Amino acid sequence: MNQESKESFNPELDLVLERIVEVPVELVWNAWTIPEQVKQWFTPVPWKTIDCRIDLKPGGEFYTVMESPDGNKFPNNGCFLEIEHLKKLVFTDSLLPGYRPSGNSFMTAFVTMESIGTATKYKAVAKHKDPETKKQHEDMGFLEGWGTALDQLVAFTKTLSK
Repeated sequence: MNQESKESFNPELDLVLERIVEVPVELVWNAWTIPEQVKQWFTPVPWKTIDCRIDLKPGGEFYTVMESPDGNKFPNNGCFLEIEHLKKLVFTDSLLPGYRPSGNSFMTAFVTMESIGTATKYKAVAKHKDPETKKQHEDMGFLEGWGTALDQLVAFTKTLSK
């Protein structure tokens, strides 16, 4: 399967967020791959990311625990499928670390980043198994939530570059 067919966008099943952010690609990459940094921006406030584990290799763990404002905790466990330094992260909840089937499948996420001088072209695509799951994610506020998280990533990384 070539690169294009793996990443083809299907509007019936996929959601996308794409922006150019005024942050160098290295800082965006670090924000996605260093657990202590992920915890700073990953969940739209007033939600929090209270735990994160990353084993940055194909088949490695991508684990987060989100906490709602009323204190409920929502663990998310999955694994990385593809990692291209400073360019691409692909992860899914369909598989656990070591490519073990999870029994749950909500989405596979493709996060790509491209350096444009001191800015980054950022694209996040969430691929779903069926139109109902896509709609559920849309109704949960994909664009708003992932957009807010990206705003938080930008704000967080700007504190690092000072």
